Amino acid sequence: MLSSYYTVKQPGTHEIYIQKSRFIAYIGRAESEEEAQAFIQSIKKKHYDATHNCSAYLIGENNEIQKANDDGEPNGTAGIPILEVLKKRGLKDTVVVVTRYFGGIKLGTGGLIRAYGSAASEVIRTVGVVKRVLMQIMHTAFDYSYLGKIENELHNSPYEKKEIRYFEHVEMDIYVESGNQETFAEWITNLTNGEAEIGSGDVEYLEKEINKL
Repeated sequence: MLSSYYTVKQPGTHEIYIQKSRFIAYIGRAESEEEAQAFIQSIKKKHYDATHNCSAYLIGENNEIQKANDDGEPNGTAGIPILEVLKKRGLKDTVVVVTRYFGGIKLGTGGLIRAYGSAASEVIRTVGVVKRVLMQIMHTAFDYSYLGKIENELHNSPYEKKEIRYFEHVEMDIYVESGNQETFAEWITNLTNGEAEIGSGDVEYLEKEINKL
């Protein structure tokens, strides 16, 4: 598993007009080719009357799966520009469909490349990007007398609270970036004078919103 990677924040859409042609860009996540194709087909079904439904997707830790489809536009003027935007932004597990309703004015090869690239860029900007960071969930248990101190220190630490439970002792699950478990154990041990119980839980990705990419 990658220690971190970027992907689209959530599914979304954005519309632009260029020389009277209507371009509607749709974006979503896809962790398999089947998911990407299902996303594409859903847009094609929605816009069955469109002139073109061009698409591209990148899937896998090393972009093992990458496809681009011009859907009737001149070769290399639609799917590839969309795919290149995904690569330039460093996104993974992402699929984009750009639907076009022809407005009567031909854009030419360069115009089409710019139009489809712009549509993809704009939908990414509109929807937003997240950085998914691989986290080890650390289970801790400690006396109630340490709760306030630990919660205060968490605000100034690289760690993040996931869940807290109140039993005989406080039980707190904390996100720790993968590989930093020993540093975290020392940190919590120092805060509790060695009285905390510490254990490892599951590994999962934590998403952090990125303002600019």
